[in-house]
Amino acid sequence: MASEEASLRALESLMTEFFHNCTTNERKREIEELLNNFAQQIGAWRFCLYFLSSTRNDYVMMYSLTVFENLINKMWLGVPSQDKMEIRSCLPKLLLAHHKTLPYFIRNKLCKVIVDIGRQDWPMFYHDFFTNILQLIQSPVTTPLGLIMLKTTSEELACPREDLSVARKEELRKLLLDQVQTVLGLLTGILESIWDKHSATAATPPPSPTSGESGDLLSSLLQSPSAAKLLNQPIPILDTDSEYICSLALECLAHLFSWIPLSASITPSLLTTIFHFARFGCDTRARKMSSVNGSSQHSGLGQERGRLGVLAMACINELMSKNCVPMEFEEYLLRMFQQTFYLLQKITRENNAHTVKSRLEELDESYIEKFTDFLRLFVSVHLRRIESYSQFPVVEFLALLFKYTFHQLAVLIGNFDVFQPTHEGYFSCLDIWTLFLDYLTSKIKSRLADKEAVLNRYEDALVLLLTEVLNRIQFRYNQAQLEELDDETLDDDQQTEWQRYLRQSLEVVAKVMELLPTHAFSTLFPVLQDNLEVYLGLQQFVVTSGTGHRLNITAENDCRRLHCSLRDLSSLLQAVGRLAEYFTGDVFAARFNDALTVVERLVKVTLYGSQIKLYNIETAVPSVLKPDLIDVHAQSLAALQAYAHWLAQFYSEVHRQNPEQFISLVSTALEAITPLISSKVQEKLLLSACHLLVSLATTVRPVFLISIPAVQKVFNRITDTSAQRLPDKAQVLVCRALSNVLLLPWPNLPESEQQWAVRSTNHASLVSALTRDYRQLKATASLPQRKVQLEDTKVIIHQTLSVLEDIVESVSGESTKSRQICYQSLQESVQVSLALFPAFIHQSDVTDEMLSFFLTLFQGLRVQMGVPFTEQIIQTFLNMFTREQLAESILHEGSTGCRVVEKFLKILQVVVQEPGQVFKPFLPSVISLCMEQVYPIIAERSSPDVKAELFELLFRVLHHNWRYFFKSSVLASVQRGVAEEQMENEAQFSAIMQAFGQSFLQPDIHLFKQNLFYLETLNTKQKLYHKKIFRTTMLFQFVNVLLQVLVHKSHDLLQEEIGIATYNMASVDFDGFYSAFLPEFLASCDGVDSNQKNVLGRNFKMDRDLPSFTQNVHRLVNDLRYYRLCNDSLPPGTVKL
Repeated sequence: MASEEASLRALESLMTEFFHNCTTNERKREIEELLNNFAQQIGAWRFCLYFLSSTRNDYVMMYSLTVFENLINKMWLGVPSQDKMEIRSCLPKLLLAHHKTLPYFIRNKLCKVIVDIGRQDWPMFYHDFFTNILQLIQSPVTTPLGLIMLKTTSEELACPREDLSVARKEELRKLLLDQVQTVLGLLTGILESIWDKHSATAATPPPSPTSGESGDLLSSLLQSPSAAKLLNQPIPILDTDSEYICSLALECLAHLFSWIPLSASITPSLLTTIFHFARFGCDTRARKMSSVNGSSQHSGLGQERGRLGVLAMACINELMSKNCVPMEFEEYLLRMFQQTFYLLQKITRENNAHTVKSRLEELDESYIEKFTDFLRLFVSVHLRRIESYSQFPVVEFLALLFKYTFHQLAVLIGNFDVFQPTHEGYFSCLDIWTLFLDYLTSKIKSRLADKEAVLNRYEDALVLLLTEVLNRIQFRYNQAQLEELDDETLDDDQQTEWQRYLRQSLEVVAKVMELLPTHAFSTLFPVLQDNLEVYLGLQQFVVTSGTGHRLNITAENDCRRLHCSLRDLSSLLQAVGRLAEYFTGDVFAARFNDALTVVERLVKVTLYGSQIKLYNIETAVPSVLKPDLIDVHAQSLAALQAYAHWLAQFYSEVHRQNPEQFISLVSTALEAITPLISSKVQEKLLLSACHLLVSLATTVRPVFLISIPAVQKVFNRITDTSAQRLPDKAQVLVCRALSNVLLLPWPNLPESEQQWAVRSTNHASLVSALTRDYRQLKATASLPQRKVQLEDTKVIIHQTLSVLEDIVESVSGESTKSRQICYQSLQESVQVSLALFPAFIHQSDVTDEMLSFFLTLFQGLRVQMGVPFTEQIIQTFLNMFTREQLAESILHEGSTGCRVVEKFLKILQVVVQEPGQVFKPFLPSVISLCMEQVYPIIAERSSPDVKAELFELLFRVLHHNWRYFFKSSVLASVQRGVAEEQMENEAQFSAIMQAFGQSFLQPDIHLFKQNLFYLETLNTKQKLYHKKIFRTTMLFQFVNVLLQVLVHKSHDLLQEEIGIATYNMASVDFDGFYSAFLPEFLASCDGVDSNQKNVLGRNFKMDRDLPSFTQNVHRLVNDLRYYRLCNDSLPPGTVKL
């Protein structure tokens, strides 16, 4: 090698060139190769040590440290002990000499390299590693450096990566745990001394409206005047160095708390100190000072002070997140909660100078986030533990949480420019309330005896919450803020920001309703009523104009108020709909009057909207008011639909005596629906009307529905070929409703009064009218079609099959009679479909729809179709799906072609699951299709298409047709003590198992998980792993594959499932596993020497229980990877002892 000085100059030149923006990628690759080659040379580290001490070039220093990092983590085993000693001695000296002048990222990297050495060598060869860190912390000059080293040690040693053996990981954790008490003591001392030093010098502030903050609540929280006084001391002003040291100490604590167990080492004085620093987040003075002075120096100071609060809250939350709390630590927890709620009180206190909103605006956003996290953890993890403490005032806590929640919303919406524009903070608070309400609900269900006492305790808080949540969704009170919410862009859950806001709010309303139904109803209904009056009063403002009807409200202020009222009515209708479930079931009679009042109002509103056609009216502000009017009408229909189950229960209660009231409600609702079933009505409104019609026909099912003129009108409209067809979705819904009116049994009536004969005739007429054009296609199916003609044919097929498929699906779970009538009506169309299928086999979009229809038929009506016709269908499909056709679909037609094959396989899944012997003759053909035609096409493809469906079909073949392969009888197994295994179709069974085995070698994690589940299910239900053929020829092949998968870390998310499956397989023959398989597996492992293999074998204890066995498996996998890593990084020719 060249001289050190020359090498340094050359390296600096290369680094400058590498990062220059004119350097080409090719030249960069050359330089990279040069640098890598240099790093691989034995003794390169000596040059790097010289570079580090002699250069100021950041790139050179970073490169040199990377060389050391690589040496320590990958090649340390082969480094001579004399060199190791030199490195262990030189690097800390280098750090100590230059830590103040090095850029922070170089200093941190150097710290990590030294910690990496400790990870390998402490305490055996580097006995003073940790002692040195403690000494650095204790020396005032090097305290920051020591804290950085401590945090890095916690990160790298407590939860090390896999490049250590399990034994070493356990040793390091134990070594660190031994040091915890000392470390926590040191950190407590640092934080306390800085606080005390600056508190002593802090000037006493003059009396102000914000001083004297020891209110009644604080005293009740802390149960101690001295503690309250301590927390009320003014927050000291820290100098920059002190703030830096405190932030490092708090960062250390947060990381330590993430892995150390709760114990006496975490002392009351440490907790109190952390809470002192958490107060920095509530302190608005620093921010004010920075804004008044306007200098960047002060601004930085303010941010740093706020950051101390954030870091302290991070420490608190780490402790809070631990669910397992030792008895002796519960008192500490109580103290923590008391102190945090002091902070909550401080944040939410109002006085002359501040509203809560302005106080929250002044706080750091991250601090608010951490504080909300704390509140969530408190309610979800610890409330059940703390509520029983008499010293903890839960009701007062809820009062503070209430203020925090709703003032946070005010900040979030009122301050779009400076605060986050989303409502995540408010949503998080609503989540906390939801957790609390869930806790309360389950508590009441488990303690019905004192239900009233529990509810009385919280009643005021819940009513207040309900009222405020309802206020916050109303434009009447919050128009400016609510208008800011996006109501157009859909998120991942397919809802807009406004819809999410409304939904989460209504969930809270619903949960309060569950607990306090009477209160909730009496709070909500008057608000709904107010807005309804405005809506119902619009009729008087409708005037006739030349082009139709116009709403004669034009003043800007009136339009704005109407807009707010309509938006609120829409929201409140959704709220009323959401509460429908709390009026049915056991409480039907008790809450009948309230529900009847609601339903009557909803029926009145829907009829009103349809009669005066507000959705078609001209308005002064059409872009705003027209969507509002349409939305109100749609929501009133949707709210009424939500009460379908209540109407059904009402019907069953009154059908025998005076059903007039019920008949009136349903008839009026249908009068409201009928005018809306038109292609001229806006789709949103049309679909709401269709859904309501479906619910009345499907859920309520009144016997008189068919005779209502409004329903007959809809029948005539749908079967009239001259009428304009509805949009697809609406057409499908209306046809479903009409079909269900005729097919579904009427409730509360005996079979003899169901009038099946008449209904059957009517249903046949309905389906005949709906399929007229479709059935005529049969005659021309085999003739060649021009492009335009083909497109027209495709439209007819799509429109007809979507309706028929939906009709079949809606009766699939109904009585036999309903399904019989349905199939009789559809029979001709089904035969037409089968006749058309071969003509369209090369049109994958048509084939896709046809197979969807047949799949639905097989799932819902296969018994009604009868065996001969079902066999004909299956045989037709098997004949059509030749290997060439399958290849064309899968390989050349993209996703549609794959969907076609998947649906075909799904149909076969239904067939092979059928009990009895009817379809057993198809099994050989089905298995042959799978293994000889489909599997070879998809086996080597990386795409997951078709694979999941194919393997599900193979699983169903095995699961539902076990005796096709294994003829053993229960009687034989009882008599002989072991099952007599008469194996049949062995070749097919082996091929299927081989396919499963191959799937575990592919990268698709979803397929891996599915197939592993299938094997485990077959073992649970049919003892797959115990069968002789599996045990003797496949068992250890599967175990080998699963272990290799773990070693290669290709499916790490499934570690637990793979471990359990490995155990279940090995447990069939533990003796064979330990005596034969494990030695063979280790012998076949490359990259490890014989001594390492012996260690791996010895460490795998011969345990036979699941937890110990899986632990041994993961230890084996970890250590095997570790040994390979070590061996790969040894220099050539290294002798291993």
